[in-house]
Amino acid sequence: MSAAETPPRAATRDAPRDAVRDTEIERWLGELNIVIVERAQREGISSWDLVLDGRRRFDLPVTLILDPALGLICWVHLAPPISDRFRVSYRKLLRWNDEFPFAKFAIAEDERPVLSAELPIDRLDREAMGLTLARLVAIADRLLEETAEWLWVRGEVPADYANRRPRNRGLLERYAGRLGELVG
Repeated sequence: MSAAETPPRAATRDAPRDAVRDTEIERWLGELNIVIVERAQREGISSWDLVLDGRRRFDLPVTLILDPALGLICWVHLAPPISDRFRVSYRKLLRWNDEFPFAKFAIAEDERPVLSAELPIDRLDREAMGLTLARLVAIADRLLEETAEWLWVRGEVPADYANRRPRNRGLLERYAGRLGELVG
């Protein structure tokens, strides 16, 4: 369906006419060949759990959270909790906040490092969502060696990583030309 054929977004009691509906997010994910692992909804907020692969970093758990009136948060669970050497890890996250514009690094309540991006509702469409997901995956690819110590025993990347093929290769190829220095 082309943009001209797209029906107008319905107004609801809680969301204005230009709100994005959860069915649109699911359609866009399907068009981008991204598999939804789990879906939840509570108090008008929808979320989807995904697993995405980069070219170098695989099995990235990603959660999308949609407030239909405000926007979409793309939340990448970058690594398991990092309770030891917290200061060093925290400094890395702060440095990366400066190095990667339009992406946020933080520590979740469970001390897990996370990478996120927000898309305001007035700019949210399939292309913006797809580009944002590709950008987050490309950042995780770029930081593979620096996050290895959080991910694996002794910080050693598993030998089979070199032979793996990304499950969402089409997403990466589709947006590669728009990711600039993050790919190459």
